[in-house]
Amino acid sequence: MILDGFLFLLGLIVLYYGAEWLIEGASSLALQYGIRPVVVGLTVVALGTSMPEFLVNSFAAFGGEHHLALGNIIGSNICNIALILGTSALVLPLAVTPQILRKEYPFMVATMVVFYVMALDGLINQTDGLLLITLLVGLLVYLYREAQRSGPDALIDDVESEVQTGDPKTSSTRKALLLGGGTLGLALGAHLMVDSAVHIANTMGVDPVIIGLTIVAIGTSLPELAASMVGAIKAETDMSVGNVLGSNLLNVLFVVGFVSLANPLRVEPSSLTIHFPVMIAFSLVLLPIAWTQYQISRAEGGVLLAGFLGYMVYLVVPYL
Repeated sequence: MILDGFLFLLGLIVLYYGAEWLIEGASSLALQYGIRPVVVGLTVVALGTSMPEFLVNSFAAFGGEHHLALGNIIGSNICNIALILGTSALVLPLAVTPQILRKEYPFMVATMVVFYVMALDGLINQTDGLLLITLLVGLLVYLYREAQRSGPDALIDDVESEVQTGDPKTSSTRKALLLGGGTLGLALGAHLMVDSAVHIANTMGVDPVIIGLTIVAIGTSLPELAASMVGAIKAETDMSVGNVLGSNLLNVLFVVGFVSLANPLRVEPSSLTIHFPVMIAFSLVLLPIAWTQYQISRAEGGVLLAGFLGYMVYLVVPYL
């Protein structure tokens, strides 16, 4: 049990640095060949931030741990709203731009609902995956047009709070090392996390979906939590809500889309009756919280965090 816990933490660390190196190396290479910064931001950087969830879910799905994979996505989306925004708002109230609530927020809620509807028949299949990928392409086209109106470097400025984007002047050797090391790190970290999580679930007699909803989801959300906390400490709070909405969208459209296209995901009945509704409830409650004075206050952050802790207690108590 102790060894499994150590391997899980080791996998998380390796996964995090693997994603950082892969994004830096790939974006450096893309910029070197003249690909526009806005395109790099929309593809290499934006999608690269979801690679930890993608690899963890791929290993889980192909290993037959469908409930762990789906639990990780649902849990990550809940963590992003309740844990990350709640904790960040406690440090410093988060500013919310009206445009996010009018455009990006409705699209996120609609995506969560579509995700739930797809799961109602107990299986997210290849057709569902193809639809999600089509929506992803539509989202990228929309973001590209928005970035064009805001200025070509606007998107890069937003995502630099989460990852280190590449420098086109980086040496070829360094680019190769970053790409190779990042790819290897992602694969090794995801493998360690999934294997150790499954062992922990088996040892404790815990349903794998609970492990996915708790330690795996929190683990893969830690980079976003760290980035949002740093932003709050630096008083750069206006990007936190947008980053969370974007992360939730990519978790469903990119991660679930491509994983289910390759390997359909079975859905546990408890996910349909409890965990999906909780995810959607947190998504919906974000609107009135963020709408008041266009910010998430410390008190409202406390409400989100209390809701998250209450949900975690609900999940864990039956196994204590």
